Amino acid sequence: MTDRTLCLGEALVDVVLRDGADPTEHVGGSLFNVACGLASLGDPTSILSWWGRDVRGHRIAETAARAGIDVVAGTDGAANTPLAYAHLDAEGRATYEFDLTWDVGPVGDDLERYGHLHTGSFAATLTPGADRVHEVAGRIREHATVSYDPNIRPALMGTPAEVLPRVTEMIAMSDVVKASDEDIAWLHPEEPVEDVMRRWIAAGPAMVVVTRGPWGAYALLVGNRDMLHVDQLTVEVGDTVGAGDSFMAGLVSGLLDAGYLGSRYAARRLRAAQWSDVQPALHRAVITSALTVSRAGAYAPSMGEVRAVRAKDPSLR
Repeated sequence: MTDRTLCLGEALVDVVLRDGADPTEHVGGSLFNVACGLASLGDPTSILSWWGRDVRGHRIAETAARAGIDVVAGTDGAANTPLAYAHLDAEGRATYEFDLTWDVGPVGDDLERYGHLHTGSFAATLTPGADRVHEVAGRIREHATVSYDPNIRPALMGTPAEVLPRVTEMIAMSDVVKASDEDIAWLHPEEPVEDVMRRWIAAGPAMVVVTRGPWGAYALLVGNRDMLHVDQLTVEVGDTVGAGDSFMAGLVSGLLDAGYLGSRYAARRLRAAQWSDVQPALHRAVITSALTVSRAGAYAPSMGEVRAVRAKDPSLR
């Protein structure tokens, strides 16, 4: 058993399109962003993904190496590196189109080296790779913890009815689930966010968090009936690319540091946790997300930057 986290899911190149500006390219993808966020915060991190051996794939591999992320063998088996076209509006909000396939190479018997698995987005819904993701989650949760972010991408997921079975299965296998209010509105239109959160936590997770953009986040613990509202920090927005992934990295990092993720013993501790136990992790998530949206692209803040923000605001400690 180790404190190493395996991020299982997409890494790709974001082609960012703004009106009146030339396209720019950034290495990204939900799971790659989370891996970079965790590594930047000092957490040992590996990624199992699916990119090519082309120029863009080499750029992803080089970015992973610079970030200190271990790349699992077989990750570069795709014919071409996936692309995501991010169209940014005047407020910096992104809508996406994709040019990609998703698969995962054979997974060996060394899952014991990981104490935590994070997965989500279309990696857990788009076949054929989604089948392998669910298999790995089922195996690893016997000794480790699991976190999941549905991170809905309608352009790759068809209709809610098509993906709900896989989303529901992943929620049931997870210890922590993070989604956005936009994810929930797509999956469960006309249903209040709070009702969906309570149904999800009844399905198995110990903690469910829903981010609400500038309005902060809602959080729910299995051991506490009260819904917690977490305020967002006010920053000047560069763009929102990677904001949810940065929140996820901060949350997972904070829970790992507090001993609420990383083993089945940690999972049992999380099921008994109260708000005072997990609030530092939620604050870390809020800070990392705010630092990310203050920059262009999926910027991954360091622990030093997080500490600097906390030092200025005692309520975030």
